[in-house]
Amino acid sequence: MSMTPDQILDIISSHERWLQRRSGGARANLSGCNLADFNLAQVNLQSAKLSGAYMARAILSGADLSYSDMFCANLDGADLNHALLIRADLRGAFMRGSNLAGANLKEADLRGGALISGNLAAPATIIRSNIGQSDMDEADMGGANLSGTDLSHSSMIGATLEKTLLCGANLSGVNLEGANLQGADLSGANLSSARIIGANLSGANLSGALIHRTQFQKSELHGAILENVDLSTADLSGANLTSGDGRGLSRSLRDILHEHAVWIREQGRGGSRAQLAKTELTGIDVSDVNLSGADLREAILVSAVMRRTSLVMSDLSGSNLSGADLRDSELAGINLAGANLTNARIAGADLTSVELKGPDGQATGRLWVSNLSGAVLVNADLTGARLTGANLKGADLTGAKLARAQLKGADLDGARVTAQQLAQAIV
Repeated sequence: MSMTPDQILDIISSHERWLQRRSGGARANLSGCNLADFNLAQVNLQSAKLSGAYMARAILSGADLSYSDMFCANLDGADLNHALLIRADLRGAFMRGSNLAGANLKEADLRGGALISGNLAAPATIIRSNIGQSDMDEADMGGANLSGTDLSHSSMIGATLEKTLLCGANLSGVNLEGANLQGADLSGANLSSARIIGANLSGANLSGALIHRTQFQKSELHGAILENVDLSTADLSGANLTSGDGRGLSRSLRDILHEHAVWIREQGRGGSRAQLAKTELTGIDVSDVNLSGADLREAILVSAVMRRTSLVMSDLSGSNLSGADLRDSELAGINLAGANLTNARIAGADLTSVELKGPDGQATGRLWVSNLSGAVLVNADLTGARLTGANLKGADLTGAKLARAQLKGADLDGARVTAQQLAQAIV
């Protein structure tokens, strides 16, 4: 149904009187109306009936549409910049390519809408809300229900999504840089190729979410739930997966370690390898944990407590282990090339080679040597450590304690180490 601008103005004027409880007022009913391309900037349509309205490309910047009924409305390409949509009913709404920058959608309902025909025998048609490819930078969607909503390839930089329901939502390719997703429910959501850099996801529920090439760099994942999530292709550079529970482990990280333990026990047939490359794990306590074969490349493990930890054939190349406690750990066949082990305590650790076996379980005669080439071991304590056959090419052992350290067959070509230090070792 099409309306003239004058008719629209009369309805809005009457609606404002209704909101103010003045005589002659009536609630605006624009359901099913064609309002495409109308300029309704700053208009007050709070609690108006707009279900099924066609409002494509309409200018609604700064408009107040709070508590309005916009069930299955079409707002494709609409300008809703800084509009108020608090608790609006937007179930089944289409808002593709719209501008929602700075809009307030607190507790709005954007779930799929069910259309029921006049034929009682016919099933209801479920229409999924679609806000794909929209601009929602700095939008406030705290507490909103976006379950199952299509938000793909939208820009949501700095958006507030605290305690927002996003279960089953399509967030593929979305830019959520700097967004607040604290306590949000993202269970079963599609986050593939999403850019979630520097975001706050503490306490968020990501169980069963699709994580494929998702960027979580420098994001806060303290206490996030990551059950049944494959992080193998995710970029967790600088992300925080720790908490202050005494061991420095968040529930999500415990899940990762549990899956890794299954992976080891089932020899790769079950569970999943711990993929923690570039992860922020400062001060973590994983003493007595089996992390053999884990991917910890360039991980931040400053002052980590890893006593008696098994890291056999794990990759920690380029990692920062300054001040870490690795005493009595099993580090055979480990890759610590270029790692920073300044002031690390490695006394009594086993850094010998691993004898490789064939598919039949028989020894092949080949050895997997522990690699510490280019590692910085300044002032590290290697007292009694077993480094037989280890690769220490170009390693910096300035001030390192080597008393009773076993260095027989170790490659020290280009290493910074004094004859006095070696005199204390078993060479």
